[in-house]
Amino acid sequence: MSDDLFEKKAEFISWCIEMYASTNSLKGRDVANDFESKKVLDFLGEHYEVLHTQGKSYILAAIEDFIKARAN
Repeated sequence: MSDDLFEKKAEFISWCIEMYASTNSLKGRDVANDFESKKVLDFLGEHYEVLHTQGKSYILAAIEDFIKARAN
């Protein structure tokens, strides 16, 4: 992976963490830890190409769906 793509993915994942935290009135650090333990970070990295082209609502819904699917 190129440095540029790595940086873009890192920025996107950071944005997702902050948007999820803000939307759910949580702390970014807590969301980051939760995302790591639930493999959301892997999901976001693997599906970056599609997800980063979508809007905030779609991305947050995709994260929620992923978390719910992994819980079952």
